[in-house]
Amino acid sequence: MESAELFDAGKKGRGLRATKELNAGEVVFAEPSFSAVVFDSLATQVCHSCFRHQANLHRCAQCKFAHYCDRTCQTACWDEHKQECGAIRKISKVPSENVRLAARVLWRIYKDTGIVSDSQLISVDQLQDHVADLPEEDLKQLKTDVHTFLEYWSCGRQQHSADYISHIFGIIKCNGFTLSDQRGLQAVGVGLFPNLCLVNHDCWPNCTVILNHGNQAAVSSALHSQRRIELRALGKISAGQELTVSYVDFLNLSADRQRKLKERFHFECSCEHCSQHIKDDLMMAAAESEGNKPSADQVKEATAFSKDCLEKIERSRIEKDYHQVMKLCCECLEKQGNVLADTNLYKLRVLSVASEVLSYLQSFPDAANYARRMVEGYTKLYHPSNAQLGMAIMRAGVIHWHAGQIEVGHSMICKAYAILLITHGPNHAITRDLESMRMQTEMELKMFKQNECEYHTMRDAALKNQPMVIPCAESLNHQYV
Repeated sequence: MESAELFDAGKKGRGLRATKELNAGEVVFAEPSFSAVVFDSLATQVCHSCFRHQANLHRCAQCKFAHYCDRTCQTACWDEHKQECGAIRKISKVPSENVRLAARVLWRIYKDTGIVSDSQLISVDQLQDHVADLPEEDLKQLKTDVHTFLEYWSCGRQQHSADYISHIFGIIKCNGFTLSDQRGLQAVGVGLFPNLCLVNHDCWPNCTVILNHGNQAAVSSALHSQRRIELRALGKISAGQELTVSYVDFLNLSADRQRKLKERFHFECSCEHCSQHIKDDLMMAAAESEGNKPSADQVKEATAFSKDCLEKIERSRIEKDYHQVMKLCCECLEKQGNVLADTNLYKLRVLSVASEVLSYLQSFPDAANYARRMVEGYTKLYHPSNAQLGMAIMRAGVIHWHAGQIEVGHSMICKAYAILLITHGPNHAITRDLESMRMQTEMELKMFKQNECEYHTMRDAALKNQPMVIPCAESLNHQYV
């Protein structure tokens, strides 16, 4: 924590600020999880130690619930899993991820206290819980979780009151950080990182957070590294400047972001972008051609049609009826036509789905057209170093490569690589994959410029002998963080 310190952020409460000047891509601090768990739905598909999505995981022989890459990951996780393993065997069932995480937090507090290192700035049980602000429905669920917890948790004679357990559940609800798999394609778990919890929100932040899955593959255990989050600077940060991250996706109107933040985190966002409604006009923009704009009634009709159509698209997507999804996307885009601009959120959402579904169906030339329009819209809205922008450009680049549009594909992959170097760093699995793509497309681009006809002949022959895999295909069945 040499680069950050705790300070009084006024109305926002506690916050962290930089103690020295930081540059884009610099790691402000790294922090192992205090506790973390894999989501219930992915318990057999994701390693419970490193949180990597893997095939053929090894199951814990005792509780038959936890799964690991190998013996190394299992050994590394034993301190976290030991009490959990016994509790699962005791009640002969596995409680929900919230209960499991609360139990892991309390077992860790009981074993190591709420502060586990000299660099931890606050005890876990001193974090905000906002239990008093929870709506009635959430309070009912909280009571159910506390009851389940009391059946499940045990630690000798140590007992906790229902109020204290509710406090821990409240902390998790307000401060839990969603963990993604090694490719950044899917949310796979949730964890608690005390120092990260002190970083306040801004819709246009100066930092981003990524999960580093650690390294358990080295032969020598001395070279192993822990699973940890990394807070990275998105640009130049001056000494004394507050460090901020975004708790919600920027691609929402300021009023919608404020509503989500109020519902989930119980505060009113008064950042510059919300207060001044920056970019709201672009997100709801009408199309303009040669100075002509559609009427207010046309915009209202196209917007209402888009909302209804997106709900139908989502239902068909869940049912995996991808041809119906594309039919609805085409109808919606036709209706939006020259009425909604390409930065309009409703058009961007349809373009995103259309590009991913067509990629999944291996209709790459059409997918590339939609992906290009989507990226153009995203670029006008997102922070230039936003991780989601980088991932979107990467997917679009790969789609263009599959479509045989090597020049555009290579250019996009290079742009994505430059962004993800800042947000993820050079050693993250995503960045390493992207570097390989960049080098491959650069080599192919040289071949293409030397002899275009020969390049396409060789490329077609190579593709016939291997399946086409794109990074966005996984997203058809998952929502991102």
